[in-house]
Amino acid sequence: MAWTLLITGLIGMGATITLVYERVQLWMDPNHVTSCDINPWVSCGQVMQNWQATLFGFPNQFIGMVAFPIVITVAMTLFAGARLPRWYWLSLNVGVALGFIFCVWLWSQSVFVISVLCLYCIIVWAAMIPMVVLVTVRNMVCGVLPVSERAASLASMLAWPVIVLLYVAVAASILLRFSNAFI
Repeated sequence: MAWTLLITGLIGMGATITLVYERVQLWMDPNHVTSCDINPWVSCGQVMQNWQATLFGFPNQFIGMVAFPIVITVAMTLFAGARLPRWYWLSLNVGVALGFIFCVWLWSQSVFVISVLCLYCIIVWAAMIPMVVLVTVRNMVCGVLPVSERAASLASMLAWPVIVLLYVAVAASILLRFSNAFI
């Protein structure tokens, strides 16, 4: 679990730092071309100009600037041998689940409403998928989330297939929605 949280936290943090940098560059120069402005379908700059990019009144990237260091800190705490209490694991699960739900909403907005992709946002989505699945499964297996032993065993067995299925679903939605860009 420590490795999962560290790797996904670092990947998410790296993409978030890049998004914050690009956001600041756009504030300083509205004509700034972001590093992922590749074509009309992949453009962080275009995505950042939509209301969805500031859902809570500030850039969404700022949420990642707070959340991913927490995940990385939990990973380092686990590496140090800490045994975290049930309430802590529940809190982490709630936080990660809320982050995942927010990413799902952002994905749906980017793909189906804005019709432009943000490359760094996709990296954050990719980090959130194994994070939420593996934290939830860990909590089922360890009894933090009250499920039957059979359900915990099944969740453990299906964790990676679910992760792969979610990646395939995201990729398929992008390929189908932006098929004109690929054909």
